[in-house]
Amino acid sequence: MANELSVAVLGPGGVGGLLAALLSRAGHRVICLSGEKTAETLRSDGIRVSSARFGDFTARVEADTELREPVDACLVTVKHTALDAALARVPAPVLSDGLVVPFLNGVEHPAALRARYRSDRVAPAVIRVESTRVAPGVVEHASPFAEIDLTGTDVPRARLDALAGAFAAAGPATRVLEDETAALWAKMSFLAPFALLTTRYGLPLGDVRTRHRDELTALVEETAAVSRACGGPADPAQALARYDAFPPSAKSSMQRDAEAGRPLELDAIGGALLRAAERHGIPAPVTARVVDEVHPFA
Repeated sequence: MANELSVAVLGPGGVGGLLAALLSRAGHRVICLSGEKTAETLRSDGIRVSSARFGDFTARVEADTELREPVDACLVTVKHTALDAALARVPAPVLSDGLVVPFLNGVEHPAALRARYRSDRVAPAVIRVESTRVAPGVVEHASPFAEIDLTGTDVPRARLDALAGAFAAAGPATRVLEDETAALWAKMSFLAPFALLTTRYGLPLGDVRTRHRDELTALVEETAAVSRACGGPADPAQALARYDAFPPSAKSSMQRDAEAGRPLELDAIGGALLRAAERHGIPAPVTARVVDEVHPFA
């Protein structure tokens, strides 16, 4: 990769739109991939970002309905529920040697992407950010932070370092992690209890951690046990401390999807957690019950 990268962004929503705008502002070539109507808006108006951390700015981007030439990296920032349909916009022969960088919830997507693209070019990433697309090409970044963990078991380290350098220079604090499994399960261990319980009860985190503390604790402990069995981190006390430090008004993206009547990433989060528990013989009765209770919303 040269200093100036060509980057496709599949799904320029809250996360994808923010990253596309930041990378474009930093001087990289950015091609957003979306439906035709959104692509037209992006081509004419660019991406407008409102952010206390990165400032308020508009970035010019290219936009198309599918990838038509190789790029250095393709950021996959759609929801799991739209993943299969969205990947049709990125034909593997066209992407060629480019990295596939999924910013997806859950732990099962790297294997699916490696089956479709070059296995040594799939570089899973985790982002910690609160960023929302409020209209096509309009992004509000609400959190005072944006942090990226980039990994990829079989990807040459130089490729990861070059992309991490581009992210960091564009704004988000970025690090390359050696252990892909640990990186993905660290996110899953925090996300699953948060997403499942806020969605189940339709309450922000502050109410969940006080009114449903026993369930939260049980979910955290079950998730930690599954993470440990899968080779990931397991520290229930630390997880609970992180929830307690979060703003009480915090909502999960799954909860926001439920409120808006959008499809839920229930299978990618709760389903994947239960499948991993079953594979390793880990009891997860509270998780199973809560997933069943969320199902009517999905």
